[in-house]
Amino acid sequence: MQRYIIVRGFHAIITLFAISLIIFALTRASGDPAGVLLPEEATMEDYERLRAYWGLDQPLHVQYGVYIRNVFTGNLGESIKWPGRSAGELILQRLPATAKLTLVAFTVSVMLALPLGILSAVKKDSLWDAGGKLFALLGQAVPNFWLAIMMIWILAVDWDLFPTSGKGDGGWDGLHHLILPAIALGAFGLAAGMRLSRSAMLDVLDSEYVKLARIKGVPEWKIIWKHCLRNAALVPITYFGIQFAGLITGSVITETVFAYPGVGLLAIEAIRARDFQVVQSVVVVFAFIYVFISLLVDILYAYLDPRIRLT
Repeated sequence: MQRYIIVRGFHAIITLFAISLIIFALTRASGDPAGVLLPEEATMEDYERLRAYWGLDQPLHVQYGVYIRNVFTGNLGESIKWPGRSAGELILQRLPATAKLTLVAFTVSVMLALPLGILSAVKKDSLWDAGGKLFALLGQAVPNFWLAIMMIWILAVDWDLFPTSGKGDGGWDGLHHLILPAIALGAFGLAAGMRLSRSAMLDVLDSEYVKLARIKGVPEWKIIWKHCLRNAALVPITYFGIQFAGLITGSVITETVFAYPGVGLLAIEAIRARDFQVVQSVVVVFAFIYVFISLLVDILYAYLDPRIRLT
């Protein structure tokens, strides 16, 4: 087991290093931030002075070395768009809002996906099962940005049931403001989790020990919730662990559509301003969260299923 954890940890480090290299190259390829920050009447001396101040006049390998060194020392750099504020400070300011949105979306997804998937498997080939499969198919096929726009149009604009967008850093404290973004963010995870729960339950329901339990006269509810669910929960648990990381890192589109003041919207604002420091820092933080949770899920999976360690 220790060898398995060491190998997975090494893979995680290599993944983070590759992500840092890719995002460094992409941010530099997006253009010169001086063209956004300086007015049209700026002279070449102004451009050169600004590039020298931010170290953009150095060779790319030198810039990357400074960037990696700062990341390892916890210094994510100073923001270009927001002078006087560090990238780490901006992320920490927005991270609680993103965490709140993710937690609500994840909770709704899990609490609905598991019972709906189990019920669909128990009532296989029924009208309920057909409706559940249709719901799961639509949930995975519909883009979350389109779903978000439709909910704003119908539920917020036409019916006036929910707010259409955020109101700054302090306007999203109530649960009322989180409902639409949480639904849009967690719709795909809900549909996929429902399908996985259904398929896992169907595999377990057809097993020999379940047939034996029914022959012995064990009540059906006990077979489903005590015997079947325990063995079928391995795949959904693994998926929901990855989904939680995916919701955090995938909140960019949802936060942009709803003007939600989270890290995702911060990333979009930094990209528009070509703020290298903030964009790189957001991606590194998101990548670390995703890789770390994925590593925990792998370790949990190995403990739940010892056969994983043998492979």
